[in-house]
Amino acid sequence: MTPFRVLAAVAALIAATCSAFAADVVFPPGAHVGMKPLVGLVRAKTFIGFETEDQGVKVLVADLPADAYGEVVSAFKANPAGSGGIKPESLETPAGLGYYTIESGRDGATNVRRYSMILPGPTFSGYVAVQVPENAAKIYTDDAVRQMFATAVVRNEVPVDEQLGMMPFKITQLSDFKNVRMLVPGAALMIADGDEKSGLETKPFMILGVIGSTAASPDDRGRFAQQIATTIPGIRDGHITMSEPIRIDGQPGYETRIDATSGKDNTPVTVVQWLRFGSNSSMRIIASTPRTDWEKAFPRFRAVRDGIEPRG
Repeated sequence: MTPFRVLAAVAALIAATCSAFAADVVFPPGAHVGMKPLVGLVRAKTFIGFETEDQGVKVLVADLPADAYGEVVSAFKANPAGSGGIKPESLETPAGLGYYTIESGRDGATNVRRYSMILPGPTFSGYVAVQVPENAAKIYTDDAVRQMFATAVVRNEVPVDEQLGMMPFKITQLSDFKNVRMLVPGAALMIADGDEKSGLETKPFMILGVIGSTAASPDDRGRFAQQIATTIPGIRDGHITMSEPIRIDGQPGYETRIDATSGKDNTPVTVVQWLRFGSNSSMRIIASTPRTDWEKAFPRFRAVRDGIEPRG
């Protein structure tokens, strides 16, 4: 599948525009990409982006891997006419040169117009996808969407308070972690000393989130905790060194520790997983540090854990 076909396919959820702009560039909460949404578009309720009040027209904003933009540029240069009837176009934006496609399709029984644009970013590629149903096409025209795309701006960082505010719980203690990054909007957040360039696994980091599952009964919590610990990404040759029940903020929980290796340099790491069980879901906290830094890192991890409070 060509990069242009991929752009068109990813657009399948997405959406749109109007004939007049809002006054200023708007960044949807948690997004690196902002733009001047066309009149009639408001903040989306269930995804990062914009939509009309009737949720018919939708604009999805997302990050793609940093090399995605370069792949699209290379494909454009190799085949400027496009393929499969989809011809890419370039567009100057405040964020840099963007590339977009337009395609007609169907969403169930509804005819729709789909638009996809990719933009350069410092450590990511910005992505905007639009879907307009047939009954809105006279207002949200090809030209209107193109004009909206032309206002796209990229910000290097999403403010920390904005990211924390999207989580379903309050995080009152960051324990001197400097880098904060949303992994799944409103569901999973990473705080770290390092970053993708320096290597996350060479320094302490934590992943905080909520999972939509829990132990079937109190007697099943140990099995559940150990089983889910085997799904922690990025570690190899892991073995559990401790797994026992604890109380976290007065609620039943489980602490599991793992020794493993991580990263391209096979860094020896110690990982701790905390689960706090709810009736239908569980809070999951994963913290990892090079094994040599465990004694210093563990109190920081625990301070973050103990500083998590219910929202509202």
